[in-house]
Amino acid sequence: MPSAGPRASGAADEESTATHAAERPDSARPGDGPAPSGADREPPAGHRGESSPRPTSRDVARVAGVSQATVSLVLGEKWRGRVSERTAGLVRDAARELGYRPNLAARNLRLGRTRTALLVVPALTNEFFARVYTGAATVAAEHGFGVVLYPSPEGVGPARDPFASASAALDGVIASSMAAEALTAIRGTDLPLVMLDSDPADPGAAAHVNLDIADGMRQVTDHLLALGHRRFVHLASAVASWTFDVRARALHETVRDVPDAVVRTVPAPLEVGGAREAVERALIGPGARPTAILCDDDILAAGACKAVRRLGLRVPEDISVTGFDDLALASAVEPELTTVRLPAERVGERGMAALLAVLDHRPPEEGDLAVDLVVRDSTAAPSL
Repeated sequence: MPSAGPRASGAADEESTATHAAERPDSARPGDGPAPSGADREPPAGHRGESSPRPTSRDVARVAGVSQATVSLVLGEKWRGRVSERTAGLVRDAARELGYRPNLAARNLRLGRTRTALLVVPALTNEFFARVYTGAATVAAEHGFGVVLYPSPEGVGPARDPFASASAALDGVIASSMAAEALTAIRGTDLPLVMLDSDPADPGAAAHVNLDIADGMRQVTDHLLALGHRRFVHLASAVASWTFDVRARALHETVRDVPDAVVRTVPAPLEVGGAREAVERALIGPGARPTAILCDDDILAAGACKAVRRLGLRVPEDISVTGFDDLALASAVEPELTTVRLPAERVGERGMAALLAVLDHRPPEEGDLAVDLVVRDSTAAPSL
């Protein structure tokens, strides 16, 4: 926490000063910083109509027994190290009691901000991205921000600017499962960019938030190896993306030193029908039948299960199938999928928090988010 400077003599001195400040609410107490600018000040009640005057920051200051500058610091979330916890609580309680809402339009005009972030995702058909949005919007709302969700018409390819000029309407961009270079048309060179589930080596982003995708694939592969599986099909997403590259690499590294382990990669479009067709071709082809199918995604796994049943085989008695993501689909299919659970909401929360940190010139939180293996009924020991 930053030093409070000459006001660090204790909260008691501060509360005493606040009491005096209440008698002159327009003045700032020592150490409170500059008094609010004209853009933050509301006109007297008489100028707004006498029927139901809107409470002002001056009213909050009077009820809390502090200066307007203190109210501005607390409600602007800039009080730590400058105002005590007790005083901040008094201000928040007073604002709640009066039903006070800051004049965000005036504040944004002064700060040159729109308090709006754009969340770019490859598609809305995948539940993962909806959950990422939920997490981002939750954190944004806590800080007076809004989040606009934009599914890129080109998927993970170059995203077109959804506005006449995105930089004029946004404070920053968050993008999930894409490459920074795909966002050039939207952000230009001015808007800060936070990348989610994307290559951490990409230099085009101000911050990265990633899941431990490699560990997730290692966990599910180790689970199948422990059951005795050695012949695998990797049903790989045909979408060119860093996150899918990581899954493939982790799978091959995990089985590399296992005697007799064989992995055959079968690409498939990220849809149930395409995955079913790809698996059917793989299972009726030449060579020994695989005992397990590792899928890059739960949607692919659902297609794989359909293919197995269409060929008169059973999951998991004849072939085990695993997914990745733990979408609602994973527990809706029969048998329920063994899969890797990704905390999508946390990804969105961390992404929005990272953007706020970048905007405030603070270092964002570091470290990958942990993922968990969820063992259900689609895996068992091989029968062959």
